Amino acid sequence: MLKRLSDGVWLVSTEHPPGTRREEARLRIRDRVRAVLADELGLSVEAISVVSQPGQAPLLLIRGLSQPGLSISHELGFSLAAINLHGPVGVDLMRMQAGTDWQPVARDYLGPEVTARLLATPEYQRPWAFALAWCKQEARLKCHGHRLVEWALAPTMAAPVIELDLPYPYVGAIATP
Repeated sequence: MLKRLSDGVWLVSTEHPPGTRREEARLRIRDRVRAVLADELGLSVEAISVVSQPGQAPLLLIRGLSQPGLSISHELGFSLAAINLHGPVGVDLMRMQAGTDWQPVARDYLGPEVTARLLATPEYQRPWAFALAWCKQEARLKCHGHRLVEWALAPTMAAPVIELDLPYPYVGAIATP
């Protein structure tokens, strides 16, 4: 899937067959990002690089552009990348699952207000609501260059976040400054 969200902002995804190892999924989405950008920008694939260092967000290098943003998220069977030619971007993806023990995670990472909203959500909608709240928080953190921390330690972030229209059972969000 390729979706242009606004001028210079794209969402790129790849589906992976069962049994795809994480390393292969990482390579596939990076290759897809390079191919899409080459086509969209009229450049050769060689003019675009995705540089990865363990424990750090991937860095997008495009000949002739300074500081484009790239954010990537993976789930079983699906990878998602957000590109912003004008600056930072954050994206997160989650495979919705019913019956997960979401409350301790929400309390620790999303905080009491979000946890209370989730508890007030009808039970049949909670897996989706939890996944969306999680993805929004992760997307904001990634957009601002922060790693996941418990809610009390998380910085205040003003990046607007948009829910993504993804195939079931995936939920996702993108944040841009």
